[in-house]
Amino acid sequence: MGCEEPRTEFVGIVVAAGRSTRFGGPQAKQFLDLAGQTVLDRSIAALAAPPSVRGVVVVLASEELEGPRADSLRRRPDVLAVVAGGRTRADSVRAGLQAVETAPYVLVHDAARPLASTELVEAVIAATRRHGAAIPGLPIPDTVKRLAGGDDDDGPWVGETLARGALRLAQTPQGARKDWLMEALDAISNEGDEVTDESAAIERAGHRVAVVDGDAANRKITSAADLEDARRRLEGGETGLRIGSGFDIHRFGEGRRLMLGGIEFPGEPGLEGHSDADVVLHAVMDALLGAAGMGDIGVLFPPEDEQYAGADSRVLARHVARAVADRGCRVVNIDLTVLAERPKIRSRVDEMRSAIADAIEVRPDRIGVKATTLERLGSLGRGEGIACQAVALLSRSGSP
Repeated sequence: MGCEEPRTEFVGIVVAAGRSTRFGGPQAKQFLDLAGQTVLDRSIAALAAPPSVRGVVVVLASEELEGPRADSLRRRPDVLAVVAGGRTRADSVRAGLQAVETAPYVLVHDAARPLASTELVEAVIAATRRHGAAIPGLPIPDTVKRLAGGDDDDGPWVGETLARGALRLAQTPQGARKDWLMEALDAISNEGDEVTDESAAIERAGHRVAVVDGDAANRKITSAADLEDARRRLEGGETGLRIGSGFDIHRFGEGRRLMLGGIEFPGEPGLEGHSDADVVLHAVMDALLGAAGMGDIGVLFPPEDEQYAGADSRVLARHVARAVADRGCRVVNIDLTVLAERPKIRSRVDEMRSAIADAIEVRPDRIGVKATTLERLGSLGRGEGIACQAVALLSRSGSP
């Protein structure tokens, strides 16, 4: 008897339109690095893993729709469409549903839950097939109190102790018949109400929602501590720490801008070189490539190649950082020492750290920048040029 084709009647919807106001920071949490991939990339992969999931619709904020992130997502084979979200979660899910064509069932998943296991997703799928709607739920280990009272009577006070055995903490993915969920969300919209998850809308529409066992590892990332916990779970005891060193030196030249660490130093003589001769970023790139076992920048950007003449080293550094990330490596920190008699960089160190961090897509607190003179010794001591040495520490999941 021949093998049957897997049933692919589910389509996933990953809701990634939030601005992460509670998380803080310049970048939404779904786009942050998590052991070599973004949080969003891992959430998509988790939802798309079961063979019964045809693919995933990703819902982004409208301003992300035409950007490089959306373009990268569209190139993924497991992504069916990338659509703009709305003002509320219900609006964003509705936008995702409208991009789903013939699938009878959908799975709605938070972009901030990157560690959902295939077993958990398949349990939700099985229960959804059987009951029409299902969610994963975690038991509550602590006693739960409902509060009463307020500021006017020196409260709050304990109003009631709830029976925790009947309570669950809802997780995603949440599965449902597509027609049930669409009708339920339309009803919520017409009533002007808001819901915090899809099962609440389905309940209000009069349908029963099954509950399967949740997974404590399927934790929603809402804080920096949650992100670090997810990194530890992914890396476990198999995390490999890799150290790379980088060094670059250039002599001063005529008619050039001086670029150091991605920022310009007006009024200072520039450095000779094929690209913009940013010795700081060149040392950073060599350190990253060395730690990842990928050679040096001369291999990636040959000096005889005219397309790199005058190239912006920030662009080259971003390319290097992404290539290193594709190897499963994450930047732990980078330490830099600039060797020069001039210019004095102390007043601009914070600018340099920010520019370097932006170029390699990490936080500025992972970058250290300092400088020293050569006490008038040698060519650098005579002020003939500038050098920089860099040390990079990377972690790589799965390394021995």
